[in-house]
Amino acid sequence: MAEFFPGIDKIKYEGPESKNPLAFKHYNADEKVGNKTMAQHLRFAVCYWHTFKGLGSDPFGPGTIIREYNKSNDPMTVAEMTMEAAFEFFTKLGVSFWCFHDRDIAPEGENLKETNERLDKIVALADRLQKQTGVKLLWGTANLFSHRRYMAGAGTNPSPAVFAYAGAQVKKALEITHALGGAGYVFWGGREGYETLLNTDMKRELDHLARFFHMAVEYKQKIGFKGQFYIEPKPKEPTKHQYDFDAAACYAFLQKYGLVDHFKMNIEANHATLAGHTFQHELEFCLANDLLGSIDANRGDPLLGWDTDQFPTDLYDCVMGMYVLLRGGGFKTGGLNFDAKVRRQSVDPEDLFHAHIGGMDTFARALKIAHRMIADQTFENFIKERYKGWDSPFGKQIEQGKATLEDLEAHTLEHGEPAVQSGRQEMLENLLNDYIR
Repeated sequence: MAEFFPGIDKIKYEGPESKNPLAFKHYNADEKVGNKTMAQHLRFAVCYWHTFKGLGSDPFGPGTIIREYNKSNDPMTVAEMTMEAAFEFFTKLGVSFWCFHDRDIAPEGENLKETNERLDKIVALADRLQKQTGVKLLWGTANLFSHRRYMAGAGTNPSPAVFAYAGAQVKKALEITHALGGAGYVFWGGREGYETLLNTDMKRELDHLARFFHMAVEYKQKIGFKGQFYIEPKPKEPTKHQYDFDAAACYAFLQKYGLVDHFKMNIEANHATLAGHTFQHELEFCLANDLLGSIDANRGDPLLGWDTDQFPTDLYDCVMGMYVLLRGGGFKTGGLNFDAKVRRQSVDPEDLFHAHIGGMDTFARALKIAHRMIADQTFENFIKERYKGWDSPFGKQIEQGKATLEDLEAHTLEHGEPAVQSGRQEMLENLLNDYIR
């Protein structure tokens, strides 16, 4: 088998004092943090699309990156070499999981039958490589946004024929995810939304999307797939108004259509910022509503208004994300998938390693910091004190639905103007800095 990343050995942990750019400074897979190892806490995954299929293109120019595994005129040969390169990368980097779209791993054929046959061939190779390396599938998904047929959406398309094609594609994607032992399956509605209401029946589209999800749930149960279903929120881009705007919008949709029991969220940091939220906000909303599932680990650029998918090296952002995740009990079936791409000028194969090492080290540091924050109970105790009035008999009466507006009036007349209390935001931010320093 050809070596696609020659000269790069398995990445090792060398500690914070190491000057080796191809070594971990903080991620030590076997180090215990609490009662689990770092590897068990973080469940790192490499995404197939950006890492192996992304070649540095942007809206103003074609790709700048040349990879050895792309040097063939036969698309299936390229697909096979890319899969072999991917597993070489996974094992050298030392991650336990990977993620894919169906069209990442195998090219479309002349028709659905040929496309599925191509998928089966590549999935057989992936299955063999998984068994050889021990790397597992975190989740699979279907690309229902790139092909011309999906220009007006998939499950929300005005054409039932396109809806049917999308359903057939999801059926196959579920089958191959199941065959590869995937721990989950993600739905990202890249074009499930609209550009203008002048040509859109919003209610009908949402009804159709719900029917699409119910059909997927029914088929999942039919084939015995035990993996978790996820929805990945995103507010815009490529569609101006996407129906899966943020976690709250997705939750409302799931509640309305009776799907709450079947889905959790795959939260992406960059999507949160595009929605005008923080990464922590989206995770906290999910924690509050039992929706926390998996994470696409990346970051955006606050000076740019699109999905830049940069590697996560913002320690503050990662600390707050890990703080929420640990408070929620950690991952059950999900993990930290690096849905991130190297920059257009980072054209060497080793840049892929530098990028992932940086993200893994950042989250390793964040894990240890967040664990200390939770162990000390500094912030939890402050919040408990701030809301202690709700633990009084009067507060409990309100929360239990036993108080009326007349009761509230009587309480106010008896006790007068309520005392105000400081939120101590500056002090708390200083305390956070103490943990992160």
